Amino acid sequence: MRSGISSPFRDRYRAQTRGWSWFGRRQRRKTGAAGFFHLLTGSNRYGGETVEVPIRNMAGEETGQMQLEDTVFAAPINRGLMHQALVRQLANARTGTHKTKSRSEVRGGGRKPWRQKGTGRARHGSIRSPIWVGGGTAFGPTPRKYTKKMPKKMRRAALRSALSVKAGADQIIVLEELTIEAPKTKVFVQTLADLGLDSGSVLVILPEPDMAVEKSISNLPQAKSLLSSNLNIQDLLSHDRLLMPQASVENIHDWLA
Repeated sequence: MRSGISSPFRDRYRAQTRGWSWFGRRQRRKTGAAGFFHLLTGSNRYGGETVEVPIRNMAGEETGQMQLEDTVFAAPINRGLMHQALVRQLANARTGTHKTKSRSEVRGGGRKPWRQKGTGRARHGSIRSPIWVGGGTAFGPTPRKYTKKMPKKMRRAALRSALSVKAGADQIIVLEELTIEAPKTKVFVQTLADLGLDSGSVLVILPEPDMAVEKSISNLPQAKSLLSSNLNIQDLLSHDRLLMPQASVENIHDWLA
């Protein structure tokens, strides 16, 4: 029997696994239902737990504690959903303007280079054939759209999963406030050093536009500023730590809770 399952259970097995990939079915046979669920969703270690983080000032001193919303920062972690959201964002950023010329679009090649028979050479009908140097490209890329759609609820669930991963790994730093009087990269570098963030990449999530802070960050290759309203899966996953004022956390709570 091809499926390796006795006939009384074959129909039920096929119904349960309809739509699964070969890899998924193979993992289910090897590890059982629990192992396959772990492959899809990752660890739910932090799901449903209360998350508290210290509040710090720009000098790195702890000034209090803040409880993060469980539904946002301690949600079940769905790695498959995060992957889908990331692929969608990267695909939607593509312009899709790639183009090569086929043999009909390359200039020249209208006449037959030599007669069909009698020369002793291979027969050819055009010097712009794909097998000729300078000829057209066979099956080359043409302009197309790479846009992918994803429901809003799924996109938000992916953000909750990514934030929960960061919270579970203690990679979220909350500040009382982040203010810089004048654009000065040196000041922000010192702030990162005081907070212990002088190594690795940092995503600074601002509650509202702040030109002084944004310009102070823009010269640092390991740091990036982002408004809380523009939070996205790619920036969350591509930075080691998240640095945000309390106001940004409240904005995220209001948006994703």
